Amino acid sequence: MPNRSEDSRYLVPPVERALKLLRYIAEGNSCHNFSIVARDLQINRTTLIRLVHTLETHRMIEATDDQAGYRLGSGLVSLGAQAMHGRDIVRVCQPLLRSLCNQTGMSAHLGILDGRDVIYLARETPNAHLVSNIRAGSRLPAHGSSIGRAILARMPEAEINSLFAAVTLEKISPKTPQSCAQIILQAEQDRKRGFAWSEGNFESGIGSCAAVILDHTGQPAGGINVSGPQTRFARVNGNKASEISAAVLAAAEQASAALGYSQQR
Repeated sequence: MPNRSEDSRYLVPPVERALKLLRYIAEGNSCHNFSIVARDLQINRTTLIRLVHTLETHRMIEATDDQAGYRLGSGLVSLGAQAMHGRDIVRVCQPLLRSLCNQTGMSAHLGILDGRDVIYLARETPNAHLVSNIRAGSRLPAHGSSIGRAILARMPEAEINSLFAAVTLEKISPKTPQSCAQIILQAEQDRKRGFAWSEGNFESGIGSCAAVILDHTGQPAGGINVSGPQTRFARVNGNKASEISAAVLAAAEQASAALGYSQQR
């Protein structure tokens, strides 16, 4: 099979033009004169105007303070930061996920918060009949997923309000919060417990336990969890439940330490 990165048949011209424009701006060119930019990049002027409008709408570029052109936007900066952050946290957590999976016999996942969703970056699954169908790249509502709950539990109430106050929440299950006030209450309970515990809260028959990962500043960097049959998470299985939460907390603490977090901070 040909290497797509080297085969021009797989290149998408509109995307190539957008990337050329982004690199042009990144090199310090303000794009004040569209005719000059179109000539430099060998792009039709009308196409260039559409590219600029699209990139500005998505915050990939933004007008300079003096309105004399454009610079790279906050959306692109944030995207780059997420990419670097994602690489670091995945590298740190992959062996921890593997160990957690082997220790508990359940699927282990790593996720980060993106708006009101959790994006799953990595997972490890056991050789068992019932395993998680959540894969890297999956998105789940933060207020309903255990990783999202663990992250929200470490966020200020004002930040939770800004995310959910004006939003109509999807009814995932009867156990899922249906309002911002309920999300805040759930976050307070998860914070006191020290981890997020689910007995079919997101999906009937599936249990989960998650803990937050903190970065060097003490802010939530992501979350780590295990999920499996709901019976393993039933409160009557007190000892087993304690073992699960202890294993997840230990993995999250190791990940936090690897990212530079210190409890003395």
